[in-house]
Amino acid sequence: MVSPDGDLTVTNDGRTILEKMDVDHEIAKLMVQLSKSQDDEIGDGTTGVVVLAGALLEQADVLLDKGIHATRIAEGYEQAAAIAIRHLESIADKFEFSRDNKEPLIETAMTTLGSKIINRLHRKFAEIAVDAVLSVADFERKDVDFELIKVEGKVGGKLEDSMLIRGVLVDKDMSHPQMPKRVSDARIAILTCPFEPPKPKTKHSLLVQTVEDYEKLREYEHNKFEEMVDQVKATGANLVICQWGFDDEANHLLLHKQLPAVRWVGGPEIELIAIATGGRIVPRFEELTAEKLGRAGLVRELSFGTTRERMLVIEECANSRAVTIFIRGGNSMIVEEAKRSVHDALCVVRNLVRDSRIVYGGGAAELACSQKVMQVADTETPGLEQYAMRAFAEACESIVLALADNSGFGPIETLGELKARHATEDNPRLGVDCLQRGTCDMREQKVIETLSSKRAQIMLAVQLCKMILKIDDIRAMEDKQEYSYPMG
Repeated sequence: MVSPDGDLTVTNDGRTILEKMDVDHEIAKLMVQLSKSQDDEIGDGTTGVVVLAGALLEQADVLLDKGIHATRIAEGYEQAAAIAIRHLESIADKFEFSRDNKEPLIETAMTTLGSKIINRLHRKFAEIAVDAVLSVADFERKDVDFELIKVEGKVGGKLEDSMLIRGVLVDKDMSHPQMPKRVSDARIAILTCPFEPPKPKTKHSLLVQTVEDYEKLREYEHNKFEEMVDQVKATGANLVICQWGFDDEANHLLLHKQLPAVRWVGGPEIELIAIATGGRIVPRFEELTAEKLGRAGLVRELSFGTTRERMLVIEECANSRAVTIFIRGGNSMIVEEAKRSVHDALCVVRNLVRDSRIVYGGGAAELACSQKVMQVADTETPGLEQYAMRAFAEACESIVLALADNSGFGPIETLGELKARHATEDNPRLGVDCLQRGTCDMREQKVIETLSSKRAQIMLAVQLCKMILKIDDIRAMEDKQEYSYPMG
Protein backbone atom coordinates (compact mmCIF):
# COMPACT_ATOMS: atom_id res chain seq x y z
CA MET A 1 0.00 0.00 0.00
CA VAL A 2 1.32 3.49 -0.94
CA SER A 3 -0.16 6.40 1.01
CA PRO A 4 -0.70 9.90 -0.50
CA ASP A 5 2.51 10.96 1.30
CA GLY A 6 4.48 8.15 -0.35
CA ASP A 7 4.70 5.99 2.80
CA LEU A 8 5.01 2.32 1.89
CA THR A 9 3.31 -0.58 3.71
CA VAL A 10 3.80 -4.21 2.72
CA THR A 11 1.29 -6.50 4.45
CA ASN A 12 -1.20 -9.33 4.00
CA ASP A 13 -3.05 -8.47 7.23
CA GLY A 14 -6.71 -8.02 6.30
CA ARG A 15 -7.43 -5.16 8.66
CA THR A 16 -4.31 -3.20 7.68
CA ILE A 17 -5.05 -3.50 3.94
CA LEU A 18 -8.65 -2.34 4.36
CA GLU A 19 -7.76 0.50 6.75
CA LYS A 20 -5.14 1.92 4.39
CA MET A 21 -7.33 1.66 1.28
CA ASP A 22 -8.91 4.88 0.04
CA VAL A 23 -12.54 3.72 0.22
CA ASP A 24 -15.40 5.95 -0.98
CA HIS A 25 -18.34 3.55 -1.29
CA GLU A 26 -20.56 3.51 1.79
CA ILE A 27 -20.95 -0.29 1.91
CA ALA A 28 -17.19 -0.74 1.44
CA LYS A 29 -16.66 1.47 4.51
CA LEU A 30 -18.90 -0.91 6.46
CA MET A 31 -16.67 -3.81 5.35
CA VAL A 32 -13.63 -1.94 6.70
CA GLN A 33 -15.41 -1.53 10.04
CA LEU A 34 -16.33 -5.24 9.99
CA SER A 35 -12.66 -6.20 9.67
CA LYS A 36 -11.78 -3.78 12.50
CA SER A 37 -14.50 -5.32 14.73
CA GLN A 38 -13.10 -8.83 14.18
CA ASP A 39 -9.57 -7.60 14.96
CA ASP A 40 -10.69 -5.77 18.13
CA GLU A 41 -12.80 -8.66 19.38
CA ILE A 42 -10.65 -11.66 18.44
CA GLY A 43 -7.39 -10.37 16.93
CA ASP A 44 -7.33 -12.88 14.07
CA GLY A 45 -9.55 -13.93 11.16
CA THR A 46 -9.89 -10.42 9.68
CA THR A 47 -9.51 -11.60 6.07
CA GLY A 48 -11.87 -14.57 6.50
CA VAL A 49 -14.70 -12.46 7.92
CA VAL A 50 -14.59 -10.06 4.94
CA VAL A 51 -14.51 -12.96 2.42
CA LEU A 52 -17.53 -14.55 4.15
CA ALA A 53 -19.48 -11.26 4.29
CA GLY A 54 -18.73 -10.60 0.61
CA ALA A 55 -19.95 -14.09 -0.34
CA LEU A 56 -23.14 -13.64 1.72
CA LEU A 57 -23.90 -10.33 -0.01
CA GLU A 58 -23.23 -11.90 -3.42
CA GLN A 59 -25.67 -14.71 -2.66
CA ALA A 60 -28.24 -12.22 -1.32
CA ASP A 61 -28.08 -10.31 -4.62
CA VAL A 62 -29.07 -13.49 -6.51
CA LEU A 63 -32.00 -14.10 -4.11
CA LEU A 64 -33.21 -10.48 -4.46
CA ASP A 65 -33.23 -10.94 -8.24
CA LYS A 66 -35.46 -13.99 -7.73
CA GLY A 67 -37.98 -11.75 -5.93
CA ILE A 68 -37.37 -12.92 -2.33
CA HIS A 69 -37.80 -10.04 0.12
CA ALA A 70 -34.72 -8.72 1.94
CA THR A 71 -36.34 -9.35 5.35
CA ARG A 72 -36.87 -13.05 4.56
CA ILE A 73 -33.26 -13.35 3.39
CA ALA A 74 -32.04 -11.72 6.63
CA GLU A 75 -34.18 -14.11 8.71
CA GLY A 76 -32.85 -17.10 6.76
CA TYR A 77 -29.26 -15.97 7.31
CA GLU A 78 -29.98 -15.55 11.02
CA GLN A 79 -31.39 -19.09 11.30
CA ALA A 80 -28.49 -20.54 9.28
CA ALA A 81 -25.91 -18.74 11.48
CA ALA A 82 -27.53 -20.17 14.65
CA ILE A 83 -27.43 -23.69 13.15
CA ALA A 84 -23.80 -23.26 12.04
CA ILE A 85 -22.67 -22.03 15.47
CA ARG A 86 -24.47 -24.89 17.26
CA HIS A 87 -22.82 -27.35 14.86
CA LEU A 88 -19.38 -25.77 15.42
CA GLU A 89 -19.82 -26.19 19.17
CA SER A 90 -20.81 -29.82 18.72
CA ILE A 91 -17.76 -30.70 16.57
CA ALA A 92 -15.29 -28.60 18.60
CA ASP A 93 -12.53 -30.40 20.50
CA LYS A 94 -11.41 -29.59 24.02
CA PHE A 95 -7.89 -28.27 23.95
CA GLU A 96 -5.66 -29.52 26.77
CA PHE A 97 -2.60 -27.45 27.69
CA SER A 98 -0.74 -26.15 30.75
CA ARG A 99 2.33 -24.10 31.60
CA ASP A 100 4.39 -27.28 31.34
CA ASN A 101 2.69 -28.58 28.18
CA LYS A 102 2.98 -25.65 25.74
CA GLU A 103 3.21 -27.62 22.49
CA PRO A 104 -0.55 -27.51 21.67
CA LEU A 105 -0.55 -23.71 22.05
CA ILE A 106 2.56 -23.39 19.89
CA GLU A 107 0.90 -25.45 17.13
CA THR A 108 -2.15 -23.16 17.15
CA ALA A 109 0.01 -20.02 17.03
CA MET A 110 1.94 -21.57 14.11
CA THR A 111 -1.35 -21.98 12.19
CA THR A 112 -2.01 -18.26 12.62
CA LEU A 113 1.50 -17.29 11.51
CA GLY A 114 1.48 -19.72 8.56
CA SER A 115 -0.16 -17.16 6.24
CA LYS A 116 2.08 -14.26 7.30
CA ILE A 117 5.26 -12.87 5.77
CA ILE A 118 7.29 -14.24 8.71
CA ASN A 119 6.09 -17.83 8.11
CA ARG A 120 9.64 -19.14 7.53
CA LEU A 121 10.22 -18.48 11.25
CA HIS A 122 6.72 -19.28 12.42
CA ARG A 123 7.94 -21.83 14.98
CA LYS A 124 10.24 -19.29 16.67
CA PHE A 125 7.63 -16.51 16.75
CA ALA A 126 4.93 -18.92 17.93
CA GLU A 127 7.14 -19.94 20.88
CA ILE A 128 7.80 -16.27 21.70
CA ALA A 129 4.05 -15.46 21.62
CA VAL A 130 3.11 -18.48 23.78
CA ASP A 131 5.85 -17.78 26.35
CA ALA A 132 4.77 -14.12 26.54
CA VAL A 133 1.10 -14.95 27.12
CA LEU A 134 1.81 -17.70 29.67
CA SER A 135 4.07 -15.27 31.59
CA VAL A 136 1.20 -12.83 32.15
CA ALA A 137 -1.82 -15.21 32.09
CA ASP A 138 -4.06 -15.64 35.11
CA PHE A 139 -5.38 -19.21 34.76
CA GLU A 140 -7.80 -18.90 37.70
CA ARG A 141 -9.62 -15.93 36.16
CA LYS A 142 -8.93 -17.19 32.60
CA ASP A 143 -7.65 -13.78 31.63
CA VAL A 144 -4.56 -12.26 29.98
CA ASP A 145 -3.53 -8.66 30.67
CA PHE A 146 -2.13 -7.38 27.37
CA GLU A 147 -0.92 -4.21 29.12
CA LEU A 148 1.94 -6.31 30.54
CA ILE A 149 3.12 -7.43 27.09
CA LYS A 150 5.04 -4.78 25.20
CA VAL A 151 6.04 -5.27 21.55
CA GLU A 152 9.10 -3.25 20.50
CA GLY A 153 10.85 -3.19 17.14
CA LYS A 154 14.24 -1.99 15.95
CA VAL A 155 15.41 -1.83 12.35
CA GLY A 156 18.66 -3.69 11.79
CA GLY A 157 19.80 -7.26 12.24
CA LYS A 158 17.57 -10.05 10.98
CA LEU A 159 14.29 -11.65 12.02
CA GLU A 160 16.20 -14.51 13.68
CA ASP A 161 17.58 -11.98 16.22
CA SER A 162 14.09 -11.32 17.62
CA MET A 163 13.72 -12.37 21.25
CA LEU A 164 11.49 -12.43 24.31
CA ILE A 165 12.81 -10.32 27.18
CA ARG A 166 11.44 -11.26 30.60
CA GLY A 167 11.36 -7.68 31.76
CA VAL A 168 11.04 -4.20 30.27
CA LEU A 169 12.80 -2.72 27.25
CA VAL A 170 13.15 1.09 27.18
CA ASP A 171 14.30 3.01 24.12
CA LYS A 172 16.70 5.15 26.20
CA ASP A 173 20.27 4.93 27.44
CA MET A 174 22.22 6.12 30.48
CA SER A 175 22.27 9.92 30.68
CA HIS A 176 26.10 10.08 30.70
CA PRO A 177 28.35 7.97 28.47
CA GLN A 178 30.71 7.22 31.39
CA MET A 179 28.01 5.78 33.62
CA PRO A 180 28.13 1.97 34.05
CA LYS A 181 26.40 -0.04 31.30
CA ARG A 182 25.33 -2.83 33.69
CA VAL A 183 23.76 -2.50 37.12
CA SER A 184 23.32 -5.76 39.05
CA ASP A 185 20.86 -6.09 41.93
CA ALA A 186 19.29 -2.78 40.89
CA ARG A 187 17.27 -0.77 43.39
CA ILE A 188 15.43 1.71 41.19
CA ALA A 189 14.06 5.12 42.16
CA ILE A 190 11.20 5.94 39.73
CA LEU A 191 10.71 9.73 39.68
CA THR A 192 8.18 11.94 37.91
CA CYS A 193 9.58 15.13 39.45
CA PRO A 194 12.24 17.18 37.61
CA PHE A 195 15.86 16.99 38.80
CA GLU A 196 16.22 20.76 39.27
CA PRO A 197 16.02 23.38 42.06
CA PRO A 198 12.48 24.38 43.06
CA LYS A 199 11.04 27.50 41.45
CA PRO A 200 8.62 29.96 43.12
CA LYS A 201 5.02 29.19 42.22
CA THR A 202 4.16 32.84 41.41
CA LYS A 203 5.48 35.01 38.61
CA HIS A 204 8.89 36.34 39.54
CA SER A 205 11.97 38.06 38.25
CA LEU A 206 15.48 37.58 39.60
CA LEU A 207 17.93 40.44 39.35
CA VAL A 208 21.61 39.51 39.49
CA GLN A 209 23.70 42.69 39.80
CA THR A 210 27.09 41.50 41.06
CA VAL A 211 29.43 38.56 40.67
CA GLU A 212 28.79 37.69 44.31
CA ASP A 213 25.03 37.40 43.65
CA TYR A 214 25.72 35.08 40.71
CA GLU A 215 28.09 32.95 42.80
CA LYS A 216 25.47 32.71 45.57
CA LEU A 217 22.82 31.63 43.08
CA ARG A 218 25.14 29.07 41.54
CA GLU A 219 26.09 27.72 44.96
CA TYR A 220 22.40 27.50 45.96
CA GLU A 221 21.62 25.45 42.83
CA HIS A 222 24.65 23.21 43.40
CA ASN A 223 23.68 22.59 47.03
CA LYS A 224 20.11 21.80 46.01
CA PHE A 225 21.33 19.29 43.40
CA GLU A 226 23.62 17.67 45.99
CA GLU A 227 20.77 17.51 48.49
CA MET A 228 18.50 15.80 45.91
CA VAL A 229 21.16 13.26 44.92
CA ASP A 230 21.97 12.53 48.60
CA GLN A 231 18.24 12.06 49.30
CA VAL A 232 18.05 9.46 46.56
CA LYS A 233 21.26 7.68 47.65
CA ALA A 234 20.12 7.68 51.29
CA THR A 235 17.21 5.38 50.38
CA GLY A 236 19.67 2.80 49.00
CA ALA A 237 18.86 3.44 45.32
CA ASN A 238 21.60 2.64 42.80
CA LEU A 239 19.68 3.65 39.64
CA VAL A 240 17.38 6.61 38.91
CA ILE A 241 14.71 6.57 36.19
CA CYS A 242 13.31 10.06 35.64
CA GLN A 243 10.33 11.09 33.51
CA TRP A 244 11.83 14.56 33.01
CA GLY A 245 15.27 15.72 31.98
CA PHE A 246 18.07 17.36 33.93
CA ASP A 247 20.83 19.69 32.84
CA ASP A 248 24.54 18.93 32.37
CA GLU A 249 25.45 20.09 35.88
CA ALA A 250 23.02 17.62 37.48
CA ASN A 251 24.22 14.94 35.06
CA HIS A 252 27.87 15.53 36.03
CA LEU A 253 26.97 15.48 39.73
CA LEU A 254 25.12 12.15 39.33
CA LEU A 255 28.23 10.70 37.63
CA HIS A 256 30.46 12.13 40.38
CA LYS A 257 28.24 10.62 43.08
CA GLN A 258 28.22 7.26 41.19
CA LEU A 259 24.46 7.21 40.72
CA PRO A 260 23.50 5.99 37.19
CA ALA A 261 20.44 7.72 35.75
CA VAL A 262 18.06 7.53 32.75
CA ARG A 263 16.13 10.62 31.68
CA TRP A 264 13.15 11.46 29.44
CA VAL A 265 11.41 8.11 29.99
CA GLY A 266 7.79 8.32 28.75
CA GLY A 267 4.71 7.87 30.94
CA PRO A 268 3.62 4.38 29.68
CA GLU A 269 7.19 3.06 30.10
CA ILE A 270 7.40 4.54 33.61
CA GLU A 271 4.17 2.72 34.56
CA LEU A 272 5.36 -0.56 33.06
CA ILE A 273 8.71 -0.31 34.88
CA ALA A 274 6.87 0.37 38.16
CA ILE A 275 4.62 -2.70 37.61
CA ALA A 276 7.55 -4.93 36.63
CA THR A 277 9.92 -3.92 39.42
CA GLY A 278 7.30 -3.59 42.15
CA GLY A 279 8.29 0.04 42.74
CA ARG A 280 6.16 3.12 43.35
CA ILE A 281 6.15 6.20 41.12
CA VAL A 282 7.36 9.11 43.28
CA PRO A 283 6.10 12.62 42.37
CA ARG A 284 8.23 14.52 44.96
CA PHE A 285 11.73 13.95 46.34
CA GLU A 286 10.46 14.33 49.92
CA GLU A 287 8.23 11.25 49.49
CA LEU A 288 11.03 8.92 48.35
CA THR A 289 11.66 6.07 50.80
CA ALA A 290 13.41 2.68 50.60
CA GLU A 291 10.01 0.90 50.48
CA LYS A 292 9.10 2.71 47.24
CA LEU A 293 12.13 1.49 45.30
CA GLY A 294 11.69 -1.00 42.46
CA ARG A 295 13.93 -4.07 42.31
CA ALA A 296 15.49 -5.86 39.36
CA GLY A 297 18.25 -8.46 39.11
CA LEU A 298 19.97 -6.80 36.16
CA VAL A 299 19.74 -3.55 34.20
CA ARG A 300 21.91 -3.44 31.07
CA GLU A 301 22.38 -1.46 27.88
CA LEU A 302 21.91 -3.07 24.46
CA SER A 303 23.99 -1.71 21.59
CA PHE A 304 23.28 -2.29 17.91
CA GLY A 305 26.05 -2.91 15.38
CA THR A 306 28.10 0.15 14.48
CA THR A 307 25.35 2.65 15.33
CA ARG A 308 25.38 4.76 18.47
CA GLU A 309 21.84 3.78 19.34
CA ARG A 310 21.30 2.13 22.70
CA MET A 311 18.37 0.58 24.53
CA LEU A 312 17.96 -0.28 28.18
CA VAL A 313 16.86 -3.75 29.33
CA ILE A 314 15.47 -4.27 32.84
CA GLU A 315 15.52 -8.02 33.59
CA GLU A 316 14.89 -10.44 36.48
CA CYS A 317 12.23 -8.11 37.89
CA ALA A 318 10.44 -8.54 41.20
CA ASN A 319 7.17 -9.00 39.28
CA SER A 320 8.17 -11.40 36.52
CA ARG A 321 4.80 -11.05 34.72
CA ALA A 322 5.82 -8.03 32.61
CA VAL A 323 7.52 -9.11 29.36
CA THR A 324 8.72 -7.45 26.15
CA ILE A 325 8.86 -8.95 22.65
CA PHE A 326 11.80 -7.38 20.81
CA ILE A 327 11.63 -7.69 17.02
CA ARG A 328 14.54 -7.09 14.61
CA GLY A 329 14.33 -6.85 10.83
CA GLY A 330 16.16 -5.63 7.76
CA ASN A 331 13.82 -2.69 7.18
CA SER A 332 10.92 -0.90 8.85
CA MET A 333 8.27 -2.66 6.70
CA ILE A 334 9.43 -6.12 7.84
CA VAL A 335 9.53 -4.99 11.49
CA GLU A 336 6.01 -3.49 11.33
CA GLU A 337 4.57 -6.57 9.57
CA ALA A 338 6.25 -8.85 12.14
CA LYS A 339 4.64 -6.76 14.91
CA ARG A 340 1.20 -7.20 13.34
CA SER A 341 1.79 -10.95 12.91
CA VAL A 342 2.93 -11.37 16.53
CA HIS A 343 -0.15 -9.42 17.68
CA ASP A 344 -2.40 -11.93 15.86
CA ALA A 345 -0.54 -14.87 17.45
CA LEU A 346 -0.79 -13.29 20.93
CA CYS A 347 -4.54 -12.80 20.48
CA VAL A 348 -5.07 -16.44 19.40
CA VAL A 349 -3.17 -17.78 22.43
CA ARG A 350 -5.11 -15.40 24.71
CA ASN A 351 -8.40 -16.67 23.24
CA LEU A 352 -7.37 -20.26 24.02
CA VAL A 353 -6.62 -19.31 27.63
CA ARG A 354 -10.12 -17.80 27.85
CA ASP A 355 -11.93 -20.60 25.97
CA SER A 356 -9.92 -23.74 25.20
CA ARG A 357 -12.28 -25.17 22.55
CA ILE A 358 -10.93 -25.48 19.00
CA VAL A 359 -12.09 -26.35 15.49
CA TYR A 360 -9.94 -27.34 12.52
CA GLY A 361 -8.81 -24.99 9.76
CA GLY A 362 -8.15 -25.42 6.06
CA GLY A 363 -11.85 -24.79 5.35
CA ALA A 364 -12.88 -27.90 7.33
CA ALA A 365 -15.09 -26.01 9.82
CA GLU A 366 -16.80 -23.94 7.08
CA LEU A 367 -17.49 -27.03 4.97
CA ALA A 368 -18.94 -28.92 7.97
CA CYS A 369 -21.22 -25.93 8.71
CA SER A 370 -22.23 -25.70 5.04
CA GLN A 371 -23.23 -29.39 4.94
CA LYS A 372 -25.22 -29.10 8.19
CA VAL A 373 -27.09 -25.94 7.14
CA MET A 374 -27.89 -27.46 3.73
CA GLN A 375 -29.25 -30.59 5.42
CA VAL A 376 -31.51 -28.58 7.78
CA ALA A 377 -32.70 -26.37 4.89
CA ASP A 378 -33.68 -29.46 2.85
CA THR A 379 -35.39 -31.43 5.62
CA GLU A 380 -36.62 -29.10 8.39
CA THR A 381 -37.35 -25.66 6.85
CA PRO A 382 -40.61 -25.41 4.84
CA GLY A 383 -40.70 -21.58 4.34
CA LEU A 384 -38.89 -19.16 2.04
CA GLU A 385 -36.01 -19.00 4.54
CA GLN A 386 -34.73 -22.31 3.11
CA TYR A 387 -33.46 -20.44 0.03
CA ALA A 388 -31.48 -18.03 2.21
CA MET A 389 -30.13 -20.93 4.25
CA ARG A 390 -28.91 -22.68 1.11
CA ALA A 391 -27.31 -19.38 0.04
CA PHE A 392 -25.56 -19.21 3.42
CA ALA A 393 -24.26 -22.76 2.92
CA GLU A 394 -22.88 -21.83 -0.53
CA ALA A 395 -21.26 -18.68 0.92
CA CYS A 396 -19.43 -20.80 3.50
CA GLU A 397 -17.93 -22.78 0.63
CA SER A 398 -16.27 -19.58 -0.69
CA ILE A 399 -13.56 -19.96 1.99
CA VAL A 400 -12.72 -23.45 0.68
CA LEU A 401 -12.68 -22.18 -2.93
CA ALA A 402 -10.34 -19.32 -1.99
CA LEU A 403 -7.95 -21.65 -0.13
CA ALA A 404 -7.85 -24.13 -3.02
CA ASP A 405 -7.31 -21.31 -5.55
CA ASN A 406 -4.46 -19.78 -3.50
CA SER A 407 -2.81 -23.20 -3.22
CA GLY A 408 -2.77 -23.75 -6.99
CA PHE A 409 -5.49 -26.44 -7.04
CA GLY A 410 -8.64 -26.49 -9.15
CA PRO A 411 -11.20 -24.85 -6.81
CA ILE A 412 -14.32 -26.66 -8.08
CA GLU A 413 -12.67 -30.10 -8.19
CA THR A 414 -11.22 -29.66 -4.68
CA LEU A 415 -14.55 -28.49 -3.27
CA GLY A 416 -16.47 -31.33 -4.95
CA GLU A 417 -14.05 -33.96 -3.64
CA LEU A 418 -14.13 -32.58 -0.06
CA LYS A 419 -17.95 -32.32 -0.02
CA ALA A 420 -18.21 -35.95 -1.13
CA ARG A 421 -15.76 -37.10 1.56
CA HIS A 422 -17.56 -35.05 4.26
CA ALA A 423 -20.83 -36.73 3.28
CA THR A 424 -19.47 -40.30 3.13
CA GLU A 425 -16.83 -40.32 5.90
CA ASP A 426 -18.69 -38.10 8.43
CA ASN A 427 -15.36 -36.49 9.35
CA PRO A 428 -15.65 -32.72 10.11
CA ARG A 429 -11.84 -32.35 10.14
CA LEU A 430 -11.36 -32.69 6.36
CA GLY A 431 -9.99 -29.53 4.73
CA VAL A 432 -7.84 -28.34 1.84
CA ASP A 433 -4.36 -29.92 1.82
CA CYS A 434 -2.70 -26.55 1.02
CA LEU A 435 0.85 -27.77 1.74
CA GLN A 436 0.39 -31.07 -0.18
CA ARG A 437 1.28 -33.30 2.77
CA GLY A 438 -0.80 -36.21 1.50
CA THR A 439 -3.67 -35.99 4.00
CA CYS A 440 -6.76 -33.78 4.18
CA ASP A 441 -7.27 -34.45 7.91
CA MET A 442 -6.48 -31.12 9.57
CA ARG A 443 -5.95 -32.76 12.96
CA GLU A 444 -3.02 -34.71 11.52
CA GLN A 445 -1.69 -31.57 9.81
CA LYS A 446 -2.19 -29.65 13.09
CA VAL A 447 -4.07 -26.80 11.40
CA ILE A 448 -6.04 -25.49 14.36
CA GLU A 449 -8.32 -22.47 14.87
CA THR A 450 -10.08 -21.23 18.00
CA LEU A 451 -13.81 -21.77 18.25
CA SER A 452 -14.27 -18.20 19.50
CA SER A 453 -12.66 -16.78 16.34
CA LYS A 454 -14.76 -18.88 13.94
CA ARG A 455 -17.94 -18.12 15.90
CA ALA A 456 -17.24 -14.37 15.86
CA GLN A 457 -16.57 -14.46 12.09
CA ILE A 458 -19.99 -15.99 11.35
CA MET A 459 -21.89 -13.74 13.78
CA LEU A 460 -20.24 -10.49 12.64
CA ALA A 461 -20.55 -11.29 8.91
CA VAL A 462 -24.26 -12.19 9.25
CA GLN A 463 -25.02 -9.10 11.36
CA LEU A 464 -23.40 -6.84 8.75
CA CYS A 465 -25.32 -8.52 5.89
CA LYS A 466 -28.60 -8.16 7.79
CA MET A 467 -27.93 -4.46 8.31
CA ILE A 468 -27.05 -3.89 4.64
CA LEU A 469 -30.13 -5.81 3.46
CA LYS A 470 -32.35 -3.51 5.56
CA ILE A 471 -31.05 -0.37 3.75
CA ASP A 472 -33.60 0.93 1.21
CA ASP A 473 -31.62 3.79 -0.31
CA ILE A 474 -28.65 6.09 0.34
CA ARG A 475 -29.02 9.86 0.63
CA ALA A 476 -25.78 11.76 0.11
CA MET A 477 -25.17 15.53 0.27
CA GLU A 478 -22.80 16.86 -2.40
CA ASP A 479 -22.27 20.58 -3.14
CA LYS A 480 -25.47 21.44 -1.26
CA GLN A 481 -27.50 19.17 -3.55
CA GLU A 482 -29.08 16.00 -2.27
CA TYR A 483 -28.71 12.82 -4.27
CA SER A 484 -30.70 9.68 -3.70
CA TYR A 485 -30.11 6.31 -5.28
CA PRO A 486 -31.71 2.96 -4.41
CA MET A 487 -29.76 -0.01 -3.16
CA GLY A 488 -29.41 -3.22 -5.13
